[in-house]
Parts: sequence; C-alpha cells; structure tokens
Amino acid sequence: MTRFLMVWGTSSGAGKSWLATALCRSAARRGTSVKPFKAQNMSNNARVVAGLDGLGAEIGAAQYFQALAAGVEPGVDMNPVLLKPERDTASQVVVHGRVDAALGRLGWRERSATLAAAARASLQRLAGTCELVVIEGAGSPAEINLAPQDYVNLGSARQARELGVFDSLLVTDIDRGGAFAHLYGTWALLPHDLRDSLRGFVLNRFRGDATLLEPGPGDLRRLTGVPLAGVIPLVRGHGLPDEDGLFDVGDPRAAGAGADGLRIAVLCGPHLSNLDEFEPLRRMPGVQLAWVRSAAELHGADWVVLPGSKQVSGDLAWLRRQGLDAAIARHAAAGRPVLGICGGLQMLGEALVDPEGHDGEAGFNAPGLGLLPLVTRYERDKRVRRTTLRFGQTTDAWAPWSGVEAGGYEIHCGVTEPHPDLPAPRPALRDDHGEVIGWQHGNVLGVYAHGLFESPELLRALWGGAAPALSDSFDLLADLVDEHLDRGLLDRLLAPGR
Repeated sequence: MTRFLMVWGTSSGAGKSWLATALCRSAARRGTSVKPFKAQNMSNNARVVAGLDGLGAEIGAAQYFQALAAGVEPGVDMNPVLLKPERDTASQVVVHGRVDAALGRLGWRERSATLAAAARASLQRLAGTCELVVIEGAGSPAEINLAPQDYVNLGSARQARELGVFDSLLVTDIDRGGAFAHLYGTWALLPHDLRDSLRGFVLNRFRGDATLLEPGPGDLRRLTGVPLAGVIPLVRGHGLPDEDGLFDVGDPRAAGAGADGLRIAVLCGPHLSNLDEFEPLRRMPGVQLAWVRSAAELHGADWVVLPGSKQVSGDLAWLRRQGLDAAIARHAAAGRPVLGICGGLQMLGEALVDPEGHDGEAGFNAPGLGLLPLVTRYERDKRVRRTTLRFGQTTDAWAPWSGVEAGGYEIHCGVTEPHPDLPAPRPALRDDHGEVIGWQHGNVLGVYAHGLFESPELLRALWGGAAPALSDSFDLLADLVDEHLDRGLLDRLLAPGR
C-alpha cells in the first residue's frame, strides 16, 4: 500500500518546499522509492519536463528539484496545476504542463472543480508507482475562507487517506516570530477529520539559545497532543532556491560567495520569472550576486542581467519608470557586459509587438531598449522544451562561451527576428535543431535559453570552476532533517516497507 507524507506550513515561506525536498532525499537514501507531489503551485519559476503526451511541458521548479532529490525523473503528475502570476489579480493557468486559456478567464472558485479533478487524476497515477509520496501543501491548510474549494491542502490529504496510509507534519518559520501561536492556530483550524494525521510540529530556521524554547514545546503538546518533531537550525547557502526565488531579495546577507569579486546585478521587475536559475552564482567563488530594483543599485556592477519575465511589457514599463533603461544604456556604452535571458532578450531589442495581447494588453507596440537589432512579435503558442545549447563564435566578454555545448530549456511566448532595416546581429546560440535562439552585439548578449548558470560547462568556461552540485545540496538538506528531527519518527515515516 502506498504511503503519503504531507508537509503543511503555517504560512507561505514557512519551509514546506525545502523540507519536502529534504524528506524526499532522506527517504531515497533509506532505499524507499519516493516521489513528490503538489496539487497546485503558484510560481513563475518553472522547469521543462515531458508531458503526458511525451512533448515538452512545464511544472513548478520546487517539484522538479524534489524529484531530482528523490532520484526520479520529474513529470507533470508531480505538479498537475501551475498558476503563473501575470498581475495582482490574474494568473496563467497551466494544467498537466500546458496553458489552459479558458480556465484562466474564470474566477478561482469557478475553476476549482476542474483543477481539482486534474490534481486527483495525477495523485491517483502517482500512487501506484512508488512506496511513498511526499506531498507539499500550499500556503496554509487553515485558510477557512478557502476550505470548500481547497483541493491543494485538504483535498489532497483526504484523497491520500483514501488511497493509502496518510501522515502529516506541520512546519513554521520561527525566525519570523510567533511560531507557537502559528502552530497552535493552524492546528485549531484544521478540520477535525485531518487533525489526527499530524505526527509532529517542526520549528524551522532557528537561531539562538535553544533553552529559550522551553516550556513552549511541552505546553503546545499538552494543548494539542502533537509532539515537537524537531528544531531545524537556520542555514544559509544550502544551494536550493526558494520556491518563488524572492524571499532573500533585498537581504544583503544573500549575496554571492565572493563579496569583493565580480558583481553581477540581476534586475528584479514585478513580473520576473525563473529567478531560481541564478542560485549557482551565489555559490561561485569570486562572484557577488546582487538583486537590483533601482538605478542607484546598478552603480559598480560589472555585469547587468535582464532575467525572464511573465509580462515583458509590464516589466519594461517598470524598468523605464525606475530610470533603469538609461542606466543600462550607460552600462552598455561603457563596454560592460549586458545579458538578456528570455523576456530580458526581448526587452533588449528594438521593438515589441503584441497585437492580440498574448503578453499583456492587446495592441501593445512599444520600443525596446535598442541594444540589440531585434523585433519580437507575441503569438498564442508557447514554446516549452528542453534543448542542447550550442554557442557559436562569440566575442568580447562572451568569448569564453565560444563553441561550448550545454543543456538548457526554453519557456516563452514570442518570436524574435533581426530587425529588417538594421544590420543583423551576430548569431550567438543555436538549439539542437540549428535554430538561432541567441544574438550578440558587442558586449550585449540576448538568449532564449534558461539554465546557463546551472551548466558546469558554461561556468567552467567563464571562471574555470563550477558551483557545488545539486546533489550536494540535497544531501545537506537530508542531513539536516536526519540530525535534527526525531530519528524514530523519521524511520516510521520514511523507511521502506513500513
């Protein structure tokens, strides 16, 4: 019989994603066949996997990494519903890896039944393929205003209980304060039929004097009957990106490994996507990674990177309001490197044309930053695929990548071509079909490929070394839970053949 272990959190950012990743790795190291699941993820950090039809599809990055930690191939059943925020009140809806525009036009409650059915089908399929499914919740399971439609937390839990043996853990971020109140309040608001599945509370990101926790754990157990499963210390630099990649933006402690080395400034617009792909740069010796939201913060940058964007027109307008367009132009005019990835590539061009509103407002037609002689036209179809990247004869700052091959992936709308009335830029990057997906003009490089800085080959070409491997990060996280959570409880929850 399949077993299910659900990781609930008292809030977003409590530590569900990393704890689920750690549990997947810890179970795999025990010899248990394990897979991750999250019914619905809301994030613009996505990865490309094989869809149900074998073609390219996308899931949230968190479940992608959890699958790698478990030692299995990531797939769409691990994250059947992905919501990609486009603005405060609207998201692109991705079901089993593909955009469903009709569902995206419905309200949350109106579409919930359809999305719940997709999630149930995926969990049903996963249940027969492994011994253990580690389920990550979303937000909090105690959102009583959403409970009737909550298929992500409550629905997944009840289905798992029908399919096999179901247990759960509840994690909170003690570094934020109020941890015991968060745990007790969440327990109190959990539906009565699910409370008895709780096997332990987890205090995450603890620092300081552990004796100060007393008598909190004992009092909490007397109130709830649930023991404290363990206290996880605050660990920075573990190498696993946050689910949304944003929790450390603005935190100077989150800079890269070499605070006095090469300073790489990544622009953080309101609709940025796939920020997690820059995580390896934080661990590269001699590199300082800076998240930038103002022109002043660009001062002293060696590189400027324009990352992906879920709404390029909106981020381009934001960039201009901040005065970043002029700052980027000055940086490029000084001969310093500028890199645009996906939406960032599109911004670097001469023009963006969106007659039907596939990126933002219908009829949008605006100049880009004019640093690459390219034109992008937005179309309905979305390109989602993994590919082999082949750099051509690159020059100037990008010369080290000349002739290098690496793996990468594409997730984008829009077709980009050289401007018909301007000298053509140098083709810099091709995919495994020989199609040009990157262009260079002096020290300005724009590419459609994600994953450049996750490639050991490209990192070695630039700096002669690579960031620590993801497998090291997975083992570090598993070591944390093995050391700091109750070992007997972990063995009961994760061991094979329980």
